[in-house]
Amino acid sequence: MKIVTAYSGGLDTSVMIPWLRENYGGAEIIAYTGDLGQQEDLSGIKAKALATGASHAIVDDLRERFVEEFIWPAVMASALYEGTYPLHTALGRPLLAQRLVEVAIDHGADAVAHGCTGKGNDQVRFEVTQMALAPQLKTIAPLREWELLTRDAEVDYALERGIPIPVTKEKPYSIDKNIWGCAIECGEMEDLWAEPPPDAWQLTKDPSHAPRGSVELKLTFDQGIPVAIDDRRMGGVALLEYLNELAGNFGVGRIDMVENRVVGLKSREIYEAPAATLVHMAHTELERVCLDRATFNYKRKVAQDFANLIYDGQWFSPLREALQAFVEESQRTVTGEVRIRVSAGLARITGRRSPFSLYEEGLATYHEGDTFDRTAAEGFMQIYGLMNKTVAERRRQSGQPAFRRRKPHQG
Repeated sequence: MKIVTAYSGGLDTSVMIPWLRENYGGAEIIAYTGDLGQQEDLSGIKAKALATGASHAIVDDLRERFVEEFIWPAVMASALYEGTYPLHTALGRPLLAQRLVEVAIDHGADAVAHGCTGKGNDQVRFEVTQMALAPQLKTIAPLREWELLTRDAEVDYALERGIPIPVTKEKPYSIDKNIWGCAIECGEMEDLWAEPPPDAWQLTKDPSHAPRGSVELKLTFDQGIPVAIDDRRMGGVALLEYLNELAGNFGVGRIDMVENRVVGLKSREIYEAPAATLVHMAHTELERVCLDRATFNYKRKVAQDFANLIYDGQWFSPLREALQAFVEESQRTVTGEVRIRVSAGLARITGRRSPFSLYEEGLATYHEGDTFDRTAAEGFMQIYGLMNKTVAERRRQSGQPAFRRRKPHQG
C-alpha cells in the first residue's frame, strides 16, 4: 500500500509516519509539505520525514499560489468568519488538500492521510476537498483511529521511538502558521477565563512592549487587491511579509475568540493576523467609498456566506464559485488608496481616496458650496414614512396604541 500523508513536522504528523507503517502493513509513506509562508526550515522538515520512515518527501513552495488563488479572493469577498477570524488556516487547507491529491495521483498512491483531529474543522476541509477532486482515493485519519487519545500520549510515543518533536508536556501548544496568520490552541488556553500565556504568541509583540509613537503607511488597491505600499509596487507575498513584520512589531492583529466549529462544538481560538488586520481594514474602508449603499450592504451578506463556505471546507463547491463571480464584479471599482496609522496594539484609518469614489463633498458639506437640495427632503419624508404612518392610523382607529412599550425585565 502507498500512502501520501500531509506532513508539517508538528507533533501529530511526526507521530503519524511510524504509526502508519506499523498499522498499515509496512505501507510506503510519501510525506508532503506545502510552504504557505510558515517561515520554517523546510529542508529540515524534509530530512525529518525521511529519518522517521518516509520513503520520499516532497516540499513545494506554494506561497504565491496561496496568495493569488486563495487569500486575495477572500479579501475581495471581505471574508471574516463570524465577523472576526481572517480564515488563514481554513484558506490554506484546500490548497494543501488539492496538492495532496495531485501528488497521490502522480505517484500512484492508494490513499491520502492527514493529521487532523476527530473534533476539529480541518478533517472536513481535507476530506471534502479530496472527495471533490479525487473520490477514488481512500482517506486515512490516524487521529480518529489510534490509541493515542491525548497529546501527552503522543509525546510519550514519539519519545519512545526517538522522534524529535516541537512540543513538550510543559508547552503543549498546537500551532498552525502561514503567511496570512497564526493559530495557537491547547494547553491552559482551553480555560476560557485564562489569559493566553506570553510565550504562546508567535507573530506579534506584546503591545505594552511595542515601539513608542506610530507609523503611517499607504495601501494601494487595484480592483479589490492590494498592490503597493507607500507607492512601491509589490507582489502579494512580499506585501504580506512586510505588513506582518510592521504590524506584528506593534502588537497589532491579536485575536482571542470563542467560535463555532463545523462539528457542532465551541472552541476557544487564539489567532494572530497582523497583515490580514490591516488589509481587511483598508479594503472595507475603500468599499465604503466606492460601492453604492445597496451593493455594499448586500455584499456584507455575501461576505458571511463566503466566509462560512471557506470555514466549512467548501472551497471546491459550485456555490463558492458562483459567489466569487459576484464578488469579482463588485470589485471592478474598488481601486484607490487608504492611509493607516499603526501604533501599539492599534491600527486606524487616517485617509482614503479613489478615482471611483461616490463621495461628493458638495452634497456632504454643511458649509459654503452645498449642492444638496434641502427642499426635496420634505417630499422624500412623506413617501419614506408613508407605511409607518398608515399602520399608526389603522391602530389608532381600532383603539390600539401606535407603539407598544416593552415591559421592564423582571429579574
